[in-house]
Amino acid sequence: MKLVFVLVSSLCLLSKADEISNRRFPDDFLIGVASASYQIEGAWNEDGKGENIWDRFTHDDPSRIADKSTGDIACDSYHLYKEDVALIKAVGLDFYRFSISWSRILPTGYADSVNIAGVNYYKNLIKELKDNGIEPMPALYHWDLPQPLQEIGGWLNETIVDIFADYAKLCYQLFGDDIKTWITINEPKQVCLAGYEGGGFAPGIVSPGVGVYNCAYNLIKAHAKAFHIYDEEFRPKQNGRISMIIDAVWYEPGSDSDADKEAAERDVIFLFGLYADPIFKGNWPQVVIDRIAMRSKGEGLEKSRLPEFTPEEQTYIAGTADFLALNHYTTHMVNASTVEPEFGGPSFGKDINVIEWDLDNWETAGAGWFKIVPWGFRKLLVWLYNYYQTEIFVTENGLSDFNGTMTDDHRITFLQTYLTALLQAIYEDGVNVTGYTYWSIIDDWEWTGGFTSKMGFYAVDFNSTERTRTPRKSADYFTNVMKTRCLVDSCV
Repeated sequence: MKLVFVLVSSLCLLSKADEISNRRFPDDFLIGVASASYQIEGAWNEDGKGENIWDRFTHDDPSRIADKSTGDIACDSYHLYKEDVALIKAVGLDFYRFSISWSRILPTGYADSVNIAGVNYYKNLIKELKDNGIEPMPALYHWDLPQPLQEIGGWLNETIVDIFADYAKLCYQLFGDDIKTWITINEPKQVCLAGYEGGGFAPGIVSPGVGVYNCAYNLIKAHAKAFHIYDEEFRPKQNGRISMIIDAVWYEPGSDSDADKEAAERDVIFLFGLYADPIFKGNWPQVVIDRIAMRSKGEGLEKSRLPEFTPEEQTYIAGTADFLALNHYTTHMVNASTVEPEFGGPSFGKDINVIEWDLDNWETAGAGWFKIVPWGFRKLLVWLYNYYQTEIFVTENGLSDFNGTMTDDHRITFLQTYLTALLQAIYEDGVNVTGYTYWSIIDDWEWTGGFTSKMGFYAVDFNSTERTRTPRKSADYFTNVMKTRCLVDSCV
């Protein structure tokens, strides 16, 4: 495997983390915030909306969620969307990345049963954004599959490819004249690995070493079909662009040994390249193909557990992204494993076969996996740009905590250090990064973390029927960033 790590000294990057950049964001650099339908809208069964897999997942077993809560009401943004748009405008942001609830506009999941009330909600939201000078950036899918589609197998059933394409086409028809940037699917790794490998996320399917790859195979083909429909039927008139968001952790080699460097890169490629390589290069990464084939043979299988793209599918999928859309939160260290796991029951972890760990002095934010490592963000941006040679748009980044303090200086420091790393990648490393998205404008329902995790510029009082929004100190700080296009008081 060809190593493409950029060997920038971690010590150098760590020393620069305390030096907040005084460079201005480029004039055409876009800055916005993001949210997702299930996490903020509420109104889970109002106005004709159908049930989705997270409705079923939380209702069936509340113990799956840290505080046994659901997204039934969440932030009540279905009724308070105008207030949310006003908050986005008050901070001075350029765009709002939100997701469309598939079940809200198609209660059965199929395009022959359109819920007009749901359509009108998104039309009204988009109009409110446009009227306030904020560009809407909708995602077609952010994890909330209509439950009727899960009952036929969800992302494991190949018919989902055409069903998703029909849904995408309807959205282009309904909303596309007002949209310049579309996202097809948000974070396929979470959809497939968390949903169909270990079952920690909805729909809760446990299928180690099998479900994750079948899900990825169908999901990538669904994305590609949605891309081609837009490219051929709608782009000539609507003039927008489209991509799929993929999330990435930076994996830093635990030593300078070739084995550790290769292991760290293998981690990145299995967890990011599994989804990015097909849409940018046309096929699964070779190391993924080789390792799963080897493991499958050792398990006594006649063929690989990894579905194979036909030559025609490879051609169809290659190039189905106008830019690389990246979500990033944290970094881990990686060492090579000295032994190959015993052959037996398959798993995604055995297929990768690396050892992940964290440095003791890394600060932890919110959940234990969330380490604050700004230099890892820079290294990731450089690696991705060298590997894929395309524009990068950061579609999600942010800080979680469990105390919800209003004087959130730690969040301001996080923004300063992570955005310093981003500006260093642009100005010092020549990476073509064109946008940044903070998660989120308001506290929300954070999946299995429920309401315990606070990530908003604005706090939400979830004990109030009004779901009152109150600005944190970080909201004031970021409002000034948007005015000055600068992280510090004086920029060059």
